[in-house]
Amino acid sequence: MTLVQLEYIVAVDTYRSFVTAAEKCFVTQPTLSMQVQKLEEMLSVKIFDRSKQPVFPTEIGAQVIAQARVILQESGKVKELISSQQQDVIGELKIGVIPTVAPYLLPEVISAMLEKYPDLKLLIWEYTTEDIIHHLKTGVLDCGILATPLTDTNISETPLYYENFVSYVSKNSKLYKKKAVDADDLNEENIWLLNEGHCMRNQVLNICRSTKNNRLQGLEYNTGSVETLIRMVDLNGGATLLPELAIAELSVKQTAKIRHFKSPEPVREISLVTHRNFIKKRMLNALKEEILEIIPKTMKQKKKKDIVGI
Repeated sequence: MTLVQLEYIVAVDTYRSFVTAAEKCFVTQPTLSMQVQKLEEMLSVKIFDRSKQPVFPTEIGAQVIAQARVILQESGKVKELISSQQQDVIGELKIGVIPTVAPYLLPEVISAMLEKYPDLKLLIWEYTTEDIIHHLKTGVLDCGILATPLTDTNISETPLYYENFVSYVSKNSKLYKKKAVDADDLNEENIWLLNEGHCMRNQVLNICRSTKNNRLQGLEYNTGSVETLIRMVDLNGGATLLPELAIAELSVKQTAKIRHFKSPEPVREISLVTHRNFIKKRMLNALKEEILEIIPKTMKQKKKKDIVGI
């Protein structure tokens, strides 16, 4: 049994395809298939049911793959130990970020990290919270940046900052005349929301405490973009809620439509999350430091703020 064979069966399980797994492992499909078959022969079990599409592990195969993931994680600690002694940030870090955080946080962080750590390779994807958690557990991702707290004992969370929610209202809205708003004010307004699957949608609904008026009459618009929500309010009226970092991109006219919440302001907790067996700690600490470097001090404190659940 070799580590390479274990990597191959984990890849097939992750992508549920021998062809895709081979591409991700940078080998030919026949080579990967042959090594998987050799492992099956050595163990005298069938790890995958090849009669199904997508490929699915057998009952015993799922147990073998789970143990393979543990072995590969443990073997990776050897390289991490050497890296820690060398005091270098070297290697590949695969990051998943929710779409309502990525455009406002990552450009500056990426620029700083690439300049400071030339031997570090960053691979970044925008995913929903559900997808990030799944990919952390299957090893597709090393870490994630998303809203917490989560209720998953397999995931470790390191809070980074606490981002206020603000209201963005049209000039025709009753809220436009207010200096500050509270949750009850939102129940009388047509609220534009992100589509299902985005944790920020759930947080906005938790703030509003109602789904009664979550769309304009005769229209249901599904989007995963905060910028689209802003545009909808500008052109069609109503209101929406935005994360605080997003308002830095607004024009002067748009900034005039921002209304902050009365204290305690609703906030979302943004954390760096990993699987509990995560080993690339030096790279993770470097990422954490760069994020905290650009975050305003006021967002690092959670006093007098109301963390909204997801």
